[in-house]
Amino acid sequence: QVQLAESGGGLVQAGDSLRLSCAASGHSFSYYGMGWFRQAPGKEREFVGGVSANGYVTAYADSVKGRFTISRDNTKKAVYLQMNSLKPEDSAVYYCASGDSVAPARLSTARSWGRGTQVTVSS
Repeated sequence: QVQLAESGGGLVQAGDSLRLSCAASGHSFSYYGMGWFRQAPGKEREFVGGVSANGYVTAYADSVKGRFTISRDNTKKAVYLQMNSLKPEDSAVYYCASGDSVAPARLSTARSWGRGTQVTVSS
């Protein structure tokens, strides 16, 4: 089973950029798709973006498409989320998770979760 740890969150202003990182441990990282998810206070956790095991296939929520980019480096056992043009509504705790297949991870397929990193975007 893979263990995950997110980093890179913080307090930024609207329009700024942030890059989140997710470091993985365990020998099975490159076998599974990964995903980024977020949860704002009082709201359900939602899918942000996912990447396949080989990094060639990505998927995004409509709310972040064109602003966020997910990528992975299997040699470093890491997944990244580049967030540009941030908006106050992007404020949430961001989680990375591994999926149960080579496909990009979704809420229904996420199996191992990190503890999250807080992103706050001020207006």
